Amino acid sequence: MTHTSAPRAGGQLLADALAINGADMVFCVPGESYLAVLDGLYEHRDRVRVITCRHEAAAANMAEAHGKLTGRPGICFVTRGPGATHGSTGVHTARQDSTPMIMFVGQVGRDAAQRETFQEVDYRQMFGGLAKGVIQIEDARRVPELVGYAFQLAVAGRPGPVVVALPEDMLTDVVQVADSPAWQPVQAAPDGAQMRQLGTMLGQAERPLMIVGGSGWTAQAAQDIAGFAQAHGMPVACAFRRQDIVNNDHPCYAGDLSLAPSPALAQRVRDSDFLLVVGTRLGEASTQGYTLIANPDPGKPMAHVLAGAEELGRVYRPALAINAAPAAFAAAALQLPATGSPARTTWARQAHDDYLQWQAVTDVPGKVNMGHIVRHVRERVAGDAIITNGAGNYAIWVHRYYTYRRRGTQLAPTCGAMGYGVPAAIAAQLAHPQRQVVCFAGDGCFLMSGQELATVTRYALPIVFIVVNNGMYGTIRMHQEKTYPARVIGTELTNPDFAAYARSFGLHGVTVTDTAQFAPAFDAAVRERRATLIEIQVDPQAITPAATLDQLRRQAATAASH
Repeated sequence: MTHTSAPRAGGQLLADALAINGADMVFCVPGESYLAVLDGLYEHRDRVRVITCRHEAAAANMAEAHGKLTGRPGICFVTRGPGATHGSTGVHTARQDSTPMIMFVGQVGRDAAQRETFQEVDYRQMFGGLAKGVIQIEDARRVPELVGYAFQLAVAGRPGPVVVALPEDMLTDVVQVADSPAWQPVQAAPDGAQMRQLGTMLGQAERPLMIVGGSGWTAQAAQDIAGFAQAHGMPVACAFRRQDIVNNDHPCYAGDLSLAPSPALAQRVRDSDFLLVVGTRLGEASTQGYTLIANPDPGKPMAHVLAGAEELGRVYRPALAINAAPAAFAAAALQLPATGSPARTTWARQAHDDYLQWQAVTDVPGKVNMGHIVRHVRERVAGDAIITNGAGNYAIWVHRYYTYRRRGTQLAPTCGAMGYGVPAAIAAQLAHPQRQVVCFAGDGCFLMSGQELATVTRYALPIVFIVVNNGMYGTIRMHQEKTYPARVIGTELTNPDFAAYARSFGLHGVTVTDTAQFAPAFDAAVRERRATLIEIQVDPQAITPAATLDQLRRQAATAASH
């Protein structure tokens, strides 16, 4: 884009700044508070695509998913007050998932501020503890500067969300100011002494194990870290919902540390005598509530690699702390002299064998087995297909039985937000129109963003939605039965005919009540590249691959009696 210092309104300056900083897509629900920005974007409509959504939470989740896929800040616009509060869901997801994102929020005019004017909110207070940074642009002359800073802040160190508030009258002020240069990527890298120390620690270990996660990974970084693991005979486990960092077919891949990990993998973490943790903060989900790996002292040598220096030592006290982005670290690690041995190769191979055994499909009550369905999806889609999901017990089957083979193929919220899968799938299909996109959603999860099927139709997106219907908020019901057996309240659902619901938006809708019915429906949707919703009616007893509701209820009652 040609930079100019001609007189422009604040809204035009902001639109120009978005284009200069490489924004190619904007997700929004339009509001009168930022009409001047929409008008400015009209001038860039050939290079910055404006995607109109039906709810601000969905728009924010689409922006988060876009940032997660591309490594560049995902952009969304919401209007003041209710728009901002709705959009806060996506900000929270971006914060906990370390995703670069910028949410621009309309604000009341400066002349009416601090009067509790119509839809007025103090965004510095509201988002102060939620976002990575909160900016309010009071002077149109500072739009280029502060928008550029928002981009830089969103990607620097540990990536995260930035909220930018835009007073409505500021956006119509006409000023003369030069454009600012585009943001530049900055990566922390390990120094030579740290890498030599890491090599020494690896050489002394008999049972090393690496855990990878977080954001900032590239395809090359994923390839480098896998090569490094193989050279050192080191199993690699992926943190919760980061399974696509390492090819799951790699001989060193040991599985994922999810909310319900393989018991063999959990034991392997305990048995390891050296942990190398790369990119992940080691959150509650991946550590089984900080019990799988004790904190602050993990009880064994640990090297912890993070892009955000402020996170090192925050929860865990590693023997070696390395402030480095995943890509820079993986490239440096690949150059370390190999420390592998036959015993370590066997250690890694056994870890991968345990992972393969964990993928064996279990028997469950009812006519539908989600394990077989997820495996069929994996067999029928390309290696670069993008799989999305939100939160709910249905996701256990996806995480356990799907095989991720390329970086950038998993979109799921590590913060456990419901309603994420549908908007994430839309963002993925818009970003990669030639790739297959499949969204898994539970009946509760789906209806938190089901209205976005209108967005699917508007932009003709050939996404396949798989809605797992068990008539309840399954995860909460599971915990309810574990804690208060047989006292069911608040977790049962009354659902629509999901297939008919999809057809009302113009999608193809299919209902599946038996495992055998799924394959032809799914294969047709993939073959014809047709937007399709497949409702799968499952037995409510099939709450996990390993337990039924009745079993959980009996176990809880037995425990209570003792």
